[in-house]
Amino acid sequence: MRQTLNPNLRPFWSTRELPSGDKVIGRVLHGGRMSSKSHDAAGVAIARANFKEGRFLCTRMFQNRISDSVYTLLKDKIDAFGLGKNFKVYADAIEHVSNGSLFRFYGIARNIDEIKSFEGATVWWNEESHNLTKSMFQTIRPTVMRNEEAEMWFTFNPNIITDYSYQRLVVRPPKGFLVRQINYPENPYLNDSAILDIEKEFEEDEDEAAHIYLGVPRSSDSRSYIKLTWINAAVDAHIKLGIDLSGPKNVGYDVADDGGDRCSATIFNGGIATHLDAWKASEDELEESALRAFKHAGNGLFAYDCIGVGAGVGSTLKGKGFNSGYAKFHAGESPKFPDKEYALKVKNKDKFENRKAQAWQSVSDRFRNTYNAVVKGIKYPPDQLISISSLIPEIEGLKTELATPHREKSARDKDMVEKKSAIKKRLKTEESPDLADSFIMGACPHLADTKPELEPMSISFVN
Repeated sequence: MRQTLNPNLRPFWSTRELPSGDKVIGRVLHGGRMSSKSHDAAGVAIARANFKEGRFLCTRMFQNRISDSVYTLLKDKIDAFGLGKNFKVYADAIEHVSNGSLFRFYGIARNIDEIKSFEGATVWWNEESHNLTKSMFQTIRPTVMRNEEAEMWFTFNPNIITDYSYQRLVVRPPKGFLVRQINYPENPYLNDSAILDIEKEFEEDEDEAAHIYLGVPRSSDSRSYIKLTWINAAVDAHIKLGIDLSGPKNVGYDVADDGGDRCSATIFNGGIATHLDAWKASEDELEESALRAFKHAGNGLFAYDCIGVGAGVGSTLKGKGFNSGYAKFHAGESPKFPDKEYALKVKNKDKFENRKAQAWQSVSDRFRNTYNAVVKGIKYPPDQLISISSLIPEIEGLKTELATPHREKSARDKDMVEKKSAIKKRLKTEESPDLADSFIMGACPHLADTKPELEPMSISFVN
């Protein structure tokens, strides 16, 4: 079979307008190795340059030699398409002989000033975008977008889930960006021997192979409470496993602490996270926000963060005539069911520093079980599994936040969750894990301060 453009990516390259009505100004293609990302981008670039005049700014972080760039890929596509007579290939540039299309190549780290002076770019293609920084993106973007017809292309294999590039280009992309993940199963030109070798790598080290060939970004390190591979396996797990995980509705509500936070409510149908509602709200809107979140609970249990500004949620609801259906979740309280064994001869009160650590461990265990069920076929009772609907709009942001906090030890040598302030300092960010906090509370109705008549919950859960 003669290699050409990947037919699976035709809609990605041909789309000019997003469902929102916004014009496409950025294209993000991410995934694992052997997926055809870079080859396809090079092929599309050559096809466009041959059809119409264009100026292509081709960058990457470091470029010590021209061979470090996409220069060779572009040359190969010229040859593969039989267009050798249409292009002049110079030592440091490629030019169309008749319409003037031009390709130039730069390493961002050492040539930022030269790039800023690049005039009339119609495409900025940044290869290996996993190491793109905020400063570089904010410097080059306005340079390119001075041209009304310009587009920005980003191709990369994700590295760490908290990297700026992954968060900015995949999790929360700018307006007008089209984002597509592609991996080796969608590459029709991959030969059988390559596929067999990939399968062997999965057998040897499943987590590492998922990172390399499925584009699964790594969590920040091995201390993360919940592995990203577990979270990915839990997306639509109830559908994958054909198991009914539905049950009583539960809602977890995290109240915004300051101007940089959001209010967040995660809605569960039994063990399935079905919806997520997140919004900005100031302190003078606490009543409005509490009512907005509480409406999601219906006849289910509404668990809210009662620390700080959330302390007034209960009184707000009571003042509006609601006398039941809600319960405090106090992350700093001692573990619930203190004398119950978490593991053999290890009681909850001896393992967990507080209720928050107990809740995160409970959810982590269910994610791990779900991964084992989906990937390895191990059987578990439904109440020991968890699922996330793929229809949740902010699912990538949720996955990031769930995979971010570290497991730490307290002064009493008990498990605790990394503090928000420490996470912000480590990641150099002001954003708070509001989505994850509401998710954890919604997943753990058994750990909220429910009234005696509400216990035990109809779903038992672990811990």
